[in-house]
Amino acid sequence: MVVIRLARSGAKKRPFFNVVVADSRNRRDGRFIERIGYYNPVAAANENGLIVNTERLAFWQSHGAQLSPTAARLVKQAAVAKAA
Repeated sequence: MVVIRLARSGAKKRPFFNVVVADSRNRRDGRFIERIGYYNPVAAANENGLIVNTERLAFWQSHGAQLSPTAARLVKQAAVAKAA
């Protein structure tokens, strides 16, 4: 099954997450199919901490990809921020 989830990178105590499309059998930070965005939880107030390519997200969801719970929350958050 194909899932849309977060892959952690960044230094210790300075997390940075890529929103990736991956096979569910691969490791969290392992091989992925495509990177469709990123999430930086420690971004400064003037920086954009969340970017998601909604066109590619819709494409992968139409092909059966499932969102992880955290990725679903972030996609919802990105949609609200984009609408505002």
